[in-house]
Amino acid sequence: MAYTKYKVCIFGDGGVGKTTLTNRYLTGIFEERYQLTIGMDFYLKKLELDGNKISLQIWDFAGEEKFRFLLPSAVIGAQGTIFVYDITRYPTFESLNEWLAAFIKANKEYSQEVSTILLGSKFDLEENRTVSKEEGKNFAKENNFFDFIECSSKTGENVEEVFKKISRIMIEKSIF
Repeated sequence: MAYTKYKVCIFGDGGVGKTTLTNRYLTGIFEERYQLTIGMDFYLKKLELDGNKISLQIWDFAGEEKFRFLLPSAVIGAQGTIFVYDITRYPTFESLNEWLAAFIKANKEYSQEVSTILLGSKFDLEENRTVSKEEGKNFAKENNFFDFIECSSKTGENVEEVFKKISRIMIEKSIF
C-alpha cells in the first residue's frame, strides 16, 4: 500500500514555537534554542495512522511579517494548516487575525478549502499565561477551525496529538 501525501502548513508569529513543535514531533527531542526560520523550512514524516499510511509534508513558515508575502505560494495544494500562538504573549494571539486573513485570501485565489486547527503553544508556562483557554476556544469556534488544542514542545504534552488531529481531519476530508 502506497503512502498518501498530505501537505500541512504551520503559520504564526516568530518565536511562538513552530520549529520547536515540528522538531519535537519529528525527533522527540526538545531543543531550547533555534535560529529563526528564514522563509520556510520543509520536513517529511511517514507514519501509519488508523490503518492509513500517510506521508506528511510539513511546511514550517517564518513568522516575521517580511516573509508573509510567501504565504499564498506556501498554501498552494495544502490539505491542512496549524495556526500557532504563544499562550504567554498576547500579541501573537492578536495577530492571528492577520494570518487568517492572508490565508483565507490565498485559498479563495486558488479555489481550495484547507482544514485548520488552532494551537496554543508553551503550555508548560501556564503560570505566565496571558491568553485564556476560553479565548483560544472562542477564536477557533468563531473562525471555523476544526479543532483547538494547547501543547508544550518542552514537555512533549499534546505534541503528537496535534499532528494526529490534523492528519485525521485531512484523511477524513480526502475520503469524501
